[in-house]
Amino acid sequence: MCPYRLVLEHVTSRWGVLVLIELRERPHRFSELRRAIGRVSEKMLTQTLQILERDGLVHRDAKPVIPPRVDYSLTELGREAAEQVLALALWTEQRMEAVEKARQAYDEARS
Repeated sequence: MCPYRLVLEHVTSRWGVLVLIELRERPHRFSELRRAIGRVSEKMLTQTLQILERDGLVHRDAKPVIPPRVDYSLTELGREAAEQVLALALWTEQRMEAVEKARQAYDEARS
């Protein structure tokens, strides 16, 4: 697989999109990020954050305190990616009615 396609897959994955959009506003701790996204398992969120961190989009800041505290934030590269996926998410939200009509027409034609 071409390297850029792999990054595209990471950025546009189900959880990657939601992580990037959620971290646009401010850094989050793992548990609050999980609550904000909803319906994501701990394992999937951990994997997604590790992948995005490896790609240079997310920064993991582990503070040496008790209990341990880890904050996640976007890097400059991550902020750029987040703006792009946010535009796609907003377009999807705004055009959902047209998509629903197209789906209905397709389904009716297949019946």
